[in-house]
Amino acid sequence: MSRADRLERLDGRREELEAEYRLALLDALRKTAAGSWGLFGHTKDRAMQAKWAPVVTDLCDRGAEIDQLRDQLGLEPFALHEDFEASRGPVRSNAPGEPKQAKAWLEQLGEDI
Repeated sequence: MSRADRLERLDGRREELEAEYRLALLDALRKTAAGSWGLFGHTKDRAMQAKWAPVVTDLCDRGAEIDQLRDQLGLEPFALHEDFEASRGPVRSNAPGEPKQAKAWLEQLGEDI
């Protein structure tokens, strides 16, 4: 198999994974916009953190795999995952709640709630 074929196959896999990542993130954002807390890690409620842990882990694993492929292809890291990671964690007490944040993400991504 030639190098060009290998790179084309890698790029196709990258595109596939990025589309799957986006769908998984959109599903999680819609659930959060509907009132579920925990996706962004802004709550100290351990039950909510545990509920969202598999989703967050899945998104992070997918993001890492995508970044690995992007690195092999000489591309920049996956911006959507970087933005998601940057939006997670503790926030000020006057910051918008997770449902509002999820709605803003959906709007930014051009999606309906």
